[in-house]
Amino acid sequence: MAENIVEQQAAGQVGAGAKQENDGMTLSALFGIMRKHIITIIITFLVVLGAVITLTAMSPVEYTTTSQLFATYNDSSDGTANSSEQNSGSSYIMSQIKSYPALTTTQSVLQPVIDDLGLHTTVGQLKGQISVTNPTNTAFVNISVTNGDPAQAADIANAVAKSLSSVVENTLYASGSHSSVKLSIVQPAISPSSPSAPKWKLNILIGIISGLILGVFAALLKDVLAKQIQDDDEISEYIDAPIIGRIPEVDLLNDTKPVVVNEPGSPVAEDFRRIRTNLSFLAPLEDANTNCRLIVVTSTGASEGKTTTSVNIAAALAENGAKVLLIDADLRHPSVAAKLDIDGSAGLTHVLSGQASVKDVVQRYWKPNLHVLPAGPKPPNASTLLNSPIMVELLNNAVERYDYVLIDTAPMVVANDAVIFVRRGGSLIMVCRRDQTLKRDLREISEELTTLDLPASGVIFNCARESKKSLERSNYYYYYSDSNKKRSKKHRFSLK
Repeated sequence: MAENIVEQQAAGQVGAGAKQENDGMTLSALFGIMRKHIITIIITFLVVLGAVITLTAMSPVEYTTTSQLFATYNDSSDGTANSSEQNSGSSYIMSQIKSYPALTTTQSVLQPVIDDLGLHTTVGQLKGQISVTNPTNTAFVNISVTNGDPAQAADIANAVAKSLSSVVENTLYASGSHSSVKLSIVQPAISPSSPSAPKWKLNILIGIISGLILGVFAALLKDVLAKQIQDDDEISEYIDAPIIGRIPEVDLLNDTKPVVVNEPGSPVAEDFRRIRTNLSFLAPLEDANTNCRLIVVTSTGASEGKTTTSVNIAAALAENGAKVLLIDADLRHPSVAAKLDIDGSAGLTHVLSGQASVKDVVQRYWKPNLHVLPAGPKPPNASTLLNSPIMVELLNNAVERYDYVLIDTAPMVVANDAVIFVRRGGSLIMVCRRDQTLKRDLREISEELTTLDLPASGVIFNCARESKKSLERSNYYYYYSDSNKKRSKKHRFSLK
């Protein structure tokens, strides 16, 4: 475990150096963001795909058919034109045919079609149904018509082809005795058997690709705009400290007893035992310089779970046989007494103001080796009392008598009480809560600690999402506990 913590610290330092060298987003970071916001990606994907399917289903069914014309040179001679005249005629056709797509959509071509077919439409509306192309370096003219009625689409395409041929041969070159260009219908339009629109396969493919792209973009945007810490991986971006524990969001933490006391066989109790082990390696009791561990527990802001974390760590340490003193030094908002359901009317405030001694207000909780010093009533001068010589003397005496002294302090955005205790040799433990700890506050506190040369010893991430690995560990732990219970019952019955 000690090696793990050292590795975490080293990794944090290496990661910080790498971050300085390369500020761009790595592929692993992108996947991390996608995994963190997978629900957002899925919802965005489904919304986009659903919208595409809905719009496709609402689109009118249309049919497209094409008639094809071929342009030839209409020579006025008796058919004995030489090769030079034929080449000249071919060049003339190629120069003229480029203008026929535009000519096809004019009123002179389309109005006769409307009259012959008895269409209830205008030239402009009919123009919107027609697409005319001249394939490059060819004498072909392709007339495509799109309509909701497949038979009518074929009739319009053939009528337009006929009208264009008539205009070219009889009207366009009226100045001469005859037209030099002849248009022949080589492929009449037929009624299509299947619709050309909507294109379901193409639209669904576009919906899938668009949904994925927009989903990833939404995840990135949500991650950038998020003001709160949402994953423990983000913590290293703002503070240089290893994560020594991850606590899931469970109802057991809302009880008035620590989980080690209330449900010692629960996975969350085991999580606090893990924190206990990590704390013991951060600063072992065998250290020649001190006989005590002074642990300062704080958070950036309110409602991040520092008090709950403090009482559970204290209980976990006491469970292991260590002599522990838990001090509620958050005089502005005392909460340890209420959390443990003990009398909080007298406490640290009375000691610091000279109204009582420590032995008068310290209470034993659960085990003989676990002592609690409540805050007492709120004083008007909390900072003055916590900086008083009496407080220094109290800590010095506590260091000599206890293996661990845990101090629950005010959030760092409220006051810098935690800094005062860390200056006196304490180990700073930051509690961060998912969707509660503000990134801005964590960054500012980290900068303050760096300026004061007071690094945080560790971070506990509260309300962490349970990974698949942790769930497997929890299931194993429950299975192990249940099997032990079954064996115990079996032994009891056998004794009888």
